[in-house]
Parts: sequence; structure tokens; C-alpha cells
Amino acid sequence: MTYQPHGKHLIAGNWVESPETFASQPVTGEPMTVCAGGPAEVDQAVKAAEAAFLTYGWTSREQRAAFLEAIADEIEARGADITRLGTAETGLPEARLEGERGRTTGQLRLFAAHIRDGAYLDERHDPALPDRAPLPRPDLKMVQRPIGPVAVFGASNFPLAFSTAGGDTAAALAAGCPVVVKGHPAHPATGEIVADAIKAAIETCGLPAGVFSLVQGISHDLGGALVKHPLIRAVGFTGSLGAGRALFDLCAARPDPIPFYGELGSINPMFLMPEALAARGAELGTGWAGSLTMGVGQFCTNPGLVIAQKGADLEAFVAAAKDALAEAGASVMLTEGIAEAYRKGQSEIAEIASVQEVLSSSCAARTATPAVYRVSAADWMANEALSEEVFGPLGLIVEAESLDQMLELARGLKGQLTATLQMDAGDTDAARSFVPVLERKAGRLLVNGFPTGVEVADAMVHGGPYPASTNFGATSVGTMAVRRFLRPVCYQNMPDALLPTN
Repeated sequence: MTYQPHGKHLIAGNWVESPETFASQPVTGEPMTVCAGGPAEVDQAVKAAEAAFLTYGWTSREQRAAFLEAIADEIEARGADITRLGTAETGLPEARLEGERGRTTGQLRLFAAHIRDGAYLDERHDPALPDRAPLPRPDLKMVQRPIGPVAVFGASNFPLAFSTAGGDTAAALAAGCPVVVKGHPAHPATGEIVADAIKAAIETCGLPAGVFSLVQGISHDLGGALVKHPLIRAVGFTGSLGAGRALFDLCAARPDPIPFYGELGSINPMFLMPEALAARGAELGTGWAGSLTMGVGQFCTNPGLVIAQKGADLEAFVAAAKDALAEAGASVMLTEGIAEAYRKGQSEIAEIASVQEVLSSSCAARTATPAVYRVSAADWMANEALSEEVFGPLGLIVEAESLDQMLELARGLKGQLTATLQMDAGDTDAARSFVPVLERKAGRLLVNGFPTGVEVADAMVHGGPYPASTNFGATSVGTMAVRRFLRPVCYQNMPDALLPTN
């Protein structure tokens, strides 16, 4: 039967109305009336999460693994409806939504396998030494334990993989932490049907209803109430630098500050080393164009910055990129607000006197077209505004006088999610100077690839120094993400009957 969204919050197993509402803004179809929550709904959801934690935090790894797999099964059972609702709300093509759904269920199952293995618990045991002189040693056992209820903010650009049942939610549930999600207003129907899948999994697995809640809304007060609630113990966020920094500051200003795991923005620099540029400049230009425009540039790993030595080889790269990008027509962006911000950012770049246009065209309403500009390395380093992310298919090519100037530019970069070296074997000696610099700037270093897209795997790191993220010692993708929602506890002389089951 076709799922018909109703626009209510899911709080502790019940679909709940609230007096305030807002209208969704789908690309196709009729707008949906959605309940807009506030502090009252947040309080109800978080208190239910805290009550559920007293049970869920002490479930076995097998119970939680089975729960994650049940969520994946329930999402797949609603696959056709999820795609239908998601494409209508976001304008993303069906193939993209289906791929993202597979990634979402895949990471749920990956976390299930990860916690079954048990190595993430980092268990340590120092047996008692009652006869040790001059003082005996007690029995000491250490294990990683869940921290408590976690708040998760749905992301605009990933209605599935970074939203209701996305990576933050999966990692927190795997750790043993109940979750309260603030749904993103760009795709409330998609968020609701995924919440319905989680609700079904909770019932199938016999878990407390408060393990998961979804509160919809558009106000800043809703997000503020969630991160300031005294029972919330950590926050997962993917979004803009402005919104993320505001929430980060609220977390830090609490009477009991809590960790804010925010992924905020990145221009993902790509360095073209001389041998590679000479050998395959045109090929690299075409590849960069494809990476830059994938998903209308609405990826946090979008390679918005290219750095290379000026000269004929760079001109071949620029020409190939321009030709490839010229074939890209206007595409629908995720929200009208994102499209407006893209146009504003493009206009601000174009108005800088030292910047030269390579390719641009006007776009209106909810659409975007690619734009590429070029600037000297000296002018780029002199103008901090050029290092700010423009969310969308906009690229900036920085022309350096030498390898030394490229390296100087690398040293001046802000924190990034990724940094890429395009290189051939003859570039190895030169690249050796870049790696120690770039590994301090980014969470993921690539060679001869394009950063758009993030593999969900054990070794993946999706994070980086600020402003790429607010905690560069963590990742929001991959199994290491579960560590964000755990803390070490030492049990001294504790009887086995009182230890957590893990």
C-alpha cells in the first residue's frame, strides 16, 4: 500500500501533533502541512529517550545489531515509497535516491557487524594483585560505555544517508544511545517514512519506544531547545558553517558543556603536480568538471579549489574543464534557500577585482549552472573571502608561480575534509613535501582521484580540522564514528554479575 505522509512528529512510539505548522516546498507535487515542534515536543522526546536509555544502554551487542538490521530491512520494505517521496521533495533523480538508500541500509548493517565483533569496546583488564608490595592492586576492568541520549540534525543534501536513519543515528544506536532527530524541513515526508521504518523495527525487536524520536520543524528555537536540553549528552550535525557554529556555541555555553560533532564545510583543494598536469591536463580537467558538478555540486566533498602552476599545461586543463562544464545545463537544487545562497556566493566571487571569469551563466529560481573562476595564488592568499565555501557547482582555479608557492598556499589552508594530489611517478619527490602539510589540514588525503563521494568503510575518515568539522579527532562516516558516543568507564573490584553485558 502506498505510504501517505501525515506530517506529525514521532515521539516515543506515538505520532504526535503540535499546534504550529509549516508547509513543505517540494519540487513536484503539492506542499505538505507539517507540524512544527518546539521546546515542549523536545522535552517530551528527550525525557522518553532518557527513560529508554536505562534499558537500551544495557542491551547486548547482539540485541543492538539485530535492531540495526531490522531498521535496514524496514527501510528496504518501504523503498519505492521512499524514492517517490524523496524525488518529489528534493528533485534528486531516482537513481541517486536508490543509491543513497542502499548506502543507508549498508551502513546500518556495517555497524551491526562492527559491534558484533566487539573490538570497538577496547576492553582492558588488570587482574588484582593482593600480595603486591608495598600496596596491593585492585581488580580493574575498563570498557567503552554509551553516553546517553544523542541529538541528531538531519542534513539537507542527504535525505537518507545523513538524516533520519543516517550515519549519526546509526552510530549512536550502535553505541547504545537513544536518538532524537530534528528532521530537516527540506524533506519532511522522507524523514517521516524513515522514522516509520525505525518505529516498526523498535516494535519488532521489543525495545523501549523512546529509543528513537523524530521532531519536525523550521525554527532556530527548536534546534536550540534540543542542544540545550540537560538530558542530551552529544550532538551530531551536518550543515552550514553558520548554523553549525551557532549550535556548537550553544553546546559549549551549557552549564554542562557537551560534545558537538559538526561537519560544517570544506572547499576540498586539489593540487595538480607538474608531471601529471603535463601528461594528462585535459583528462584531469574533464574529470574535475564531472566531480565539481556531481549532484549539482551539493556534496560536502565537492572539489571547489584547484591549485597548479600557471602555463600551457594548466591552460589545457582549463580548456578541457570549460568545454565539459559548458555542456551542463541548469539543474534543480535541493532548496530555494540553497539556490539563492549559491547565486549570492557566485556574485560575490565575480565582483572581486582580481578574479577572472572562466565560465558562468545566470540561473534563476531553484536551479544552478556551473561557474568557474581563476585567480593568482598571491591574490588568493591575500583575500580570505576566496577561501569560503560556495555550496554548489562553483570552482576556483588558483595559478601559482612555482611549486614553492603552491606549498605556501597549502600551509595557509583552513581545515578541510579532503585534499587531493594529482601526480605521476615523476612527481613523487615534489609531493613528498606536500603530504606532511596536507595531513594536518584534512581528514582524508587522496592521490589520483576525485573526492566527491565518501566510501562507508572501516578505514574512512570524514572530518578534519575546523571549519571542516568541530572535532577533528572523530569521523561521521565509517565504523570509527561509533566512538563519538562512547566513553571509557573503569570498574574496580566489580562483581561480574554487576558488569554490563556488552
